[in-house]
Amino acid sequence: MADRDPLRYFRIEARELVDQISAGVLDLDQQPEPDVVARLLRFAHTLKGAARVVRQQEIADRAHEFEEVLVPHRDEAPPALAADQMRELLRLNDEISGYVDALSAPAAPVAAPAPAEPEPIRTVPLGAPDTQAEIDQSNAAAELVRGAEAAADRQPERAATADLDELLDAIGEASARIAPLREGSRTLARLHRNVETLGDRMRVGRTTVTDAAARTAVRRLAGELGALGRRLTDAVDQVERELDEVRGRAEGLRLVPAGSIFTALRRAVRDAADAEGKQVRFQATGADVRMGPHLLNLINGAFLHVVRNAVVHGIEPENQRLAAGKPAEGTVRVDVERRGRYAEFRCTDDGRGFDLAALRRTAEQRGLLTPGAEASPQALVDLVLHGGISTAPGVTEVAGRGIGMDVARDVALQLGGEVSIDNRPGAGATVRLVVPLTLLSMNGLIVEAGGTTATMPLDAVRRCVRLSPAEVAAATASGRFAHEGEVLPFLPLAGALHVPPADEECGSGVAVVLAADRDTVAVGVDRLAGITTLVARPLPDLAPAAPVIGSVSIDLDGNPRLVLDAHGLVAEARQESAATRGDTSPTVRPRMPILVVDDSLTTRMLERSILESAGYEVDLAASGEEGLEKARKREYGLYLTDIDMPGIDGFTFVAQTRADPQLAHVPAILVSSRASAEDRRRGAEAGASAYVVKGEFNQEELLAHIRRLIL
Repeated sequence: MADRDPLRYFRIEARELVDQISAGVLDLDQQPEPDVVARLLRFAHTLKGAARVVRQQEIADRAHEFEEVLVPHRDEAPPALAADQMRELLRLNDEISGYVDALSAPAAPVAAPAPAEPEPIRTVPLGAPDTQAEIDQSNAAAELVRGAEAAADRQPERAATADLDELLDAIGEASARIAPLREGSRTLARLHRNVETLGDRMRVGRTTVTDAAARTAVRRLAGELGALGRRLTDAVDQVERELDEVRGRAEGLRLVPAGSIFTALRRAVRDAADAEGKQVRFQATGADVRMGPHLLNLINGAFLHVVRNAVVHGIEPENQRLAAGKPAEGTVRVDVERRGRYAEFRCTDDGRGFDLAALRRTAEQRGLLTPGAEASPQALVDLVLHGGISTAPGVTEVAGRGIGMDVARDVALQLGGEVSIDNRPGAGATVRLVVPLTLLSMNGLIVEAGGTTATMPLDAVRRCVRLSPAEVAAATASGRFAHEGEVLPFLPLAGALHVPPADEECGSGVAVVLAADRDTVAVGVDRLAGITTLVARPLPDLAPAAPVIGSVSIDLDGNPRLVLDAHGLVAEARQESAATRGDTSPTVRPRMPILVVDDSLTTRMLERSILESAGYEVDLAASGEEGLEKARKREYGLYLTDIDMPGIDGFTFVAQTRADPQLAHVPAILVSSRASAEDRRRGAEAGASAYVVKGEFNQEELLAHIRRLIL
């Protein structure tokens, strides 16, 4: 019984309750609502009861005081807590948190004689529950504590990471045990072939066995072996997939969601605003991005300074904001975003921006800038990163020492990242910290290309489209892929990975439509192999890698699997698509010619005049038949066709180009005097990317459609 720790489970519960209370108080400060008050009362009441059970009277007393502040506002809608009441709630929460933290501090061992008879834990201390409900709750909790202590006596406490290590080891061992099963399935397959061979020889009389019953038994045995082998193979594949999923999730448990630091940052904003007498709202996005706890702790320390600076230096006093046409309440927003193998942390405020005149004066005083020397606004802002630069008029509890950006800079250097500042005079500023991720938990789409298996970030995938062999050939040759009214750059993944394409000539494939950097492209793969949860690791420093590869993961057999970078895929697809069309400039793209199909000479010449004035090369066709003939002889970027024409009408022209693998990637716009919803529907069903009504003809609208559809 020497290892018995009566506070073991209370510490866990109390820490969770303190975190929930901290977040709830900040919610109440920004959005006073009755349900927030009710939630806080429940948390405080639970904490009070649990603290009394384990005789932590200081915590119980402060939880009771916390309740006393909130109870009068329980039925108010909205609750009208005064500023001093909010400060009291925060003070009590801080004191409770301090007491809970103290319980986790190691205590020096003290030798003490064993009591003659242990005191039952059911004994009620001073300040006992004063209602029957609380007494019942306390007694029930005491029973749970005694049971937990008994379990603790049987099994010593272990760190959560140790449990995860054991889980991962167990998965690895299970994976190793699958190897004999895999070999067994191959053995069964070999036996199956041997039995079939024996049966064939018996049928042609090449053995001494001629009995019909024996031949029947051999056939039955062959069938059973085949069925058993298939079942065994399917079972092994299923177990491998499930173990791969479990392993990914178990490794992901090592990581911490970025949202775990939001409460502390939110509290820092609230405290700084209270000290400065300002109204500031905190917002955050990206709470689900998971990363290593060490990295997140460093980021948290840096951003505590960054958000305080945003409040103190950025957000203006209420009268100045109103005079500038801004809302009285300022906003500080923290965004976390995963960009390939990097994480980007941004702190944005809607305040005044950096005071460039004050920065110049301070820089000149500290010798960082020669008096009167030319310096661009961005150069002045970048001086903040040198350290010791502060525009605060004096030193306060939250600002004035010039160390805030020092911390952000040092963290960036320590983690191998970079920090930058975007200043918007009169509109606010953004501090951006980008750091590489050593471990990253993500969901991935497993793809195969050229015999290589890789994983795409699932959050970047928008759609998967099955392609026929002809469509694969056309998209690869043109570097373009028509999808939902848009023409997307098309990137064959095998080429991007510098591996030979699949052996199957003109084989079918899949176009994976993915988005990154507000851009969308299509990536061609041979096949999809499922979805998985994985932990991505950085590439070794000396390992050469294609630009589309962001990191690696480890499969169940211990082999590395490539993890693709969505941003790299988009950039590579754009570059390859431009190269396929002969474009050597990264910014200026050649304009593909446009084919105008219309039986009216007036309409053809008008449309040619508009398009040539906009810089496009134009070919003309007076009928649908002539249009198809020209389309098959030359590569066009767009078809612009009328509907009502003799012979092949516009609907048929578009449908036939969509059915031709060599022409299917070229978008088409229907221009017609028909304006009914039924005609628009027929145009969409035929495959038209846009529909323009002649009676409502607008030159800019037409050109906008063309710019959207032509790369």
